[in-house]
Amino acid sequence: MRTKPGRSRLRLRSALVVATAGVMAAACTAGGGAASGPAEAPSSDQAVTIQVWSAFADRELGLVKDALDKYHAKHPNVTIDNQGSQDDDKITQAIRSGNPPDVAISFTTDNIGQFASSGAWQDLKPYIERDKYNLDDIPQAVRDYTEYDGKRVALPMLADVYGLYYNKDLLAKAGLTSPPKTTAELLDFAKKTTVKAADGSIEVAGFLPQMGFYAFKPQIVATMFGAKWIDKDGKSILGQDQGWKDMFTWQKELIDFYGWDNLQKFTAGLGQEYSADNGFHAGKVAMAIDGEYRTAFLADQTPALNYGTTALPTSKPENYGGGYTTGTIIGIPKGAKNPGAAWDLIKYLTSDTDALVGLANGLHNVPSTKTSLSSPDLKLGDTFKPFLDAFQNKNLTSNPASTIGDQYLKIVSDFGEAWQSGSNTDLGGGLTTLDKQIDDAKALGK
Repeated sequence: MRTKPGRSRLRLRSALVVATAGVMAAACTAGGGAASGPAEAPSSDQAVTIQVWSAFADRELGLVKDALDKYHAKHPNVTIDNQGSQDDDKITQAIRSGNPPDVAISFTTDNIGQFASSGAWQDLKPYIERDKYNLDDIPQAVRDYTEYDGKRVALPMLADVYGLYYNKDLLAKAGLTSPPKTTAELLDFAKKTTVKAADGSIEVAGFLPQMGFYAFKPQIVATMFGAKWIDKDGKSILGQDQGWKDMFTWQKELIDFYGWDNLQKFTAGLGQEYSADNGFHAGKVAMAIDGEYRTAFLADQTPALNYGTTALPTSKPENYGGGYTTGTIIGIPKGAKNPGAAWDLIKYLTSDTDALVGLANGLHNVPSTKTSLSSPDLKLGDTFKPFLDAFQNKNLTSNPASTIGDQYLKIVSDFGEAWQSGSNTDLGGGLTTLDKQIDDAKALGK
């Protein structure tokens, strides 16, 4: 469960990416990696202390400690220094200074391309091949967001899956007995469940299509329309892909239904995304995109809310059942002093079913192996089940890793904000311009 906005992996971290990019470039000059092959784990009579850095804090850091303590119980010779509140910027600066932790845990999958291309995180392929680590137990979409250009520098420790939350009472009041499965239905249901005052102001919104508000982010909504980001050569193809045109056209129809000024006034009066008065919590929004972790917030903050969860609606029925995924990633920084011990711990945290289930139950995230999904010890409730189902679905997707991190997401989001407000009305030309901006940013970042 996320306890504060800082846990949100989908917040556009352009400032962090800019700050991190410079030290990424210098990372390949910092301390050495495992050039002579994968390092061995320490023998049982060899005492070693390894540092684990993550951005976890407070209760969540304690849950990670519980998992690390279980590893220590199996390997009493390995002492683990568990340090929280360490974000990617701090980890990268430690790499640059030649004093990195042995294990790095990140919430920012969008930095994978930078970690891999700069050499800031070590390639795990030699360890995976030596120990016959079963990558097939991880869904393809998750394998995709933990590697870049054939280099695997991270493994997933837990995952987030995004689906649709719906207020059963508000749908029933509009005469709707089940949630939407298609984007056309979502548009129709949004209009039917919206309540407007006589002056046109919004009292209850069926669904909020405002770019950047809550979890309405381009990488998630693109999944709903099957929109493609890049071609086989890594070039941006937003202007060529029909999915993007369909997505922005769909969004604008709902924006126009509300009226841009009305929508702005309405969302300005809603609570923050991670507050108890979030619009969905308060019954002011009938349907909302969100991650599996929202179930924990609702149980804690609004236990009486009559809601359900389901897979994200899609423009093509054959794509229904999946969703968008991202998650927590874990790897070995360049220059780690105890890479062999670090790998053994990473292998445990990412493949041991008991470890993953314990973390998933405590943090209310999706365990990141197929095997762990069927564990009888997984206790996350009925509203969590659609996210587990989506995680196993062949239509699960993520956005591609890039050497410019999440900068390309920010570029698309900025266009979306101009498009929704009416300040940019040229959809085709705008998407073509996005391709040039993204490709130019990649070229500049090389």
